[in-house]
Amino acid sequence: MVEQKINFDDGAAYEQMMGIWSRFAGEIFLDWFAPPRGLHWIDVGCGSGAFTELLVERCAPLELQGIDPSEGQLAFARTRPAARVAEFRQGDAMALPFPADRFDAAVMALVLIFVPDPAKGVAEMVRVVKPGGIVATYMWDMLGGGFPLDPVLIEMRAMGLAPPRPPQVAASRMEALQELWRGAGLEGLETREIAVQRTFADFDDFWMTTLKSSALGSTVAAMAAGDVDTLKSRVRARLPASPDGRITYGARAHAIRGRLPK
Repeated sequence: MVEQKINFDDGAAYEQMMGIWSRFAGEIFLDWFAPPRGLHWIDVGCGSGAFTELLVERCAPLELQGIDPSEGQLAFARTRPAARVAEFRQGDAMALPFPADRFDAAVMALVLIFVPDPAKGVAEMVRVVKPGGIVATYMWDMLGGGFPLDPVLIEMRAMGLAPPRPPQVAASRMEALQELWRGAGLEGLETREIAVQRTFADFDDFWMTTLKSSALGSTVAAMAAGDVDTLKSRVRARLPASPDGRITYGARAHAIRGRLPK
């Protein structure tokens, strides 16, 4: 398995590939989280703004700062209705551009495994949140078969191929999240599993949407045509279609939240 830095520079493509999954998971996350309205929020690794939009719709924030390293993602996020409330700016999860004790709540949605030092990323969220504030995340279960791209990745590995993966996948384990949150001094930890499903019109819709992942798409593009045909056949067999041709399958994430001591 190749571990490398994975960039998300095309906000529109990311929205089609992962933003919809993120919204499905984010709805369940916020149902469980149930934060009060009228808070000052920071959304770290906001990407295309899919989760940021949910925060605006459901939590009536007084302030919402979305931080992401990719200007391509931020440009897309700024086209959303959420931009009437949220401010989107470029920044590093390990060095947030805000003073201490600025926000009531900090959240990372499907981001933690892309932070080179997850512990530092969590520490930064803690730093910018006020005493008594909330720090939370949800992350796909990368090692337990919960990642939305797994139907393709599993078959690639079975063919002896080595698709790239984020460098910190171990941080997606529930036990790892608990260790990170405890290590950052957070209290009253609560966790839950989030299970979601997505339906595609047919296999071609699934295939083209999934290949909008920059890392996966570039890997498949570099394969021999015969290997691509084999891969598609294997994935098609893994994802049987309904009588009308639709493809439905599930993904799973781990969520955690905790409070700063007052």
